[in-house]
Amino acid sequence: MPAAAMAPALRIHAGPRALAQLRERGLRAEDVRAMPAAAGGAKGITLNPLDRFIFGQWLQGPASTARQTVHLLGASIGAWRMAAACLQQAGGADAALAQLAEDYITQRYDHAPGKMPTASTVSRAFGQKIDERLGVRAAEVLSHPRFRLHVFTSRGRHVLARQGRVRTPAGYLGAFIANAAHRRALGAFIDRVVFADPRDPLPFGLADFRTHRAALTPTNLAPAILASCSIPFWLDAVHDIPSGPRGAYWDGGITDYHLHLNYAAMDDGQVPGWGGGPGLVLYPHFQPHIVPGWLDKGLKRRHRASPMLDNLVVLSPSPAWVARLPNAKLPDRNDFKAYGDDDAGRVRDWRIAVAESQRLADEFAEVVTAGRPVQALPLP
Repeated sequence: MPAAAMAPALRIHAGPRALAQLRERGLRAEDVRAMPAAAGGAKGITLNPLDRFIFGQWLQGPASTARQTVHLLGASIGAWRMAAACLQQAGGADAALAQLAEDYITQRYDHAPGKMPTASTVSRAFGQKIDERLGVRAAEVLSHPRFRLHVFTSRGRHVLARQGRVRTPAGYLGAFIANAAHRRALGAFIDRVVFADPRDPLPFGLADFRTHRAALTPTNLAPAILASCSIPFWLDAVHDIPSGPRGAYWDGGITDYHLHLNYAAMDDGQVPGWGGGPGLVLYPHFQPHIVPGWLDKGLKRRHRASPMLDNLVVLSPSPAWVARLPNAKLPDRNDFKAYGDDDAGRVRDWRIAVAESQRLADEFAEVVTAGRPVQALPLP
């Protein structure tokens, strides 16, 4: 077999404190106190086998050594992934996450030949699927004995307070310009609303950006997750979510694309109600860089690691492994345009990508079951 084919699929990067801990005694399930899950659309399905191992075996299950509370933070598809991980019945997290991948891979929307489906069409179909998979089981999601779900959304302000044919493009143009000047300036157009499990607060503050908190309930779980998945112009905004401030809600990735948050404050005693002690944040991700907001994708200076990521451990695919996937890349939203009406071709290639992703799970399982120090890399 060629050497390139034998290259590891999984890379592990970590912040300074996490890196020292991994190199000293490895990674244990009981070390994990929080798990973020990024926006990124179809890229997220390549993490599905890894999610299934982590939530179906390692963090819970008969052989798991973990008993602590774990906070699950999600934006966009990450919110859907983390909600599925909280399901306990009918096969539990493993079955729910497998179903999520199947739903995402096989999604199709009515549209005219050669045209993209309308935002309203996508929102309607997406909303029905979220209701079917999560809405009817919302009480189950929110009653997990150890997991606490926190859904990140982006709420429009001023011109973006309601969706409109003119005001939405104008508002996002203003948001783009403001964000280019300074990330905090984006708050003049959009703020962060976190729909959070009311049983326990987030174990760190959110002072980095204008933020509102609202209780996540069985009533608002489905609309909050739909809002968190509602990419501007691809889906409609979700308006006036129960228990949240009034307004138009869009994809949580706009404010928190990769959830670059103050995880290092998790154990500094500054957050009331947090008694977990020192711990790590485990981040299955599709790349090693943590980009703060969706509008920061082109601003490379904002992609660097910061002191807030001191206790973060990132699991991501290696470039050599990605190069072996169909089209030599991870699945992404642009595939809907690239494949056009060839849904069968897109579905085939996305299935191949998910099947190949089993290597990520297998390699991670080998790392954590060996019980040896982990020679991780510093965060870039």
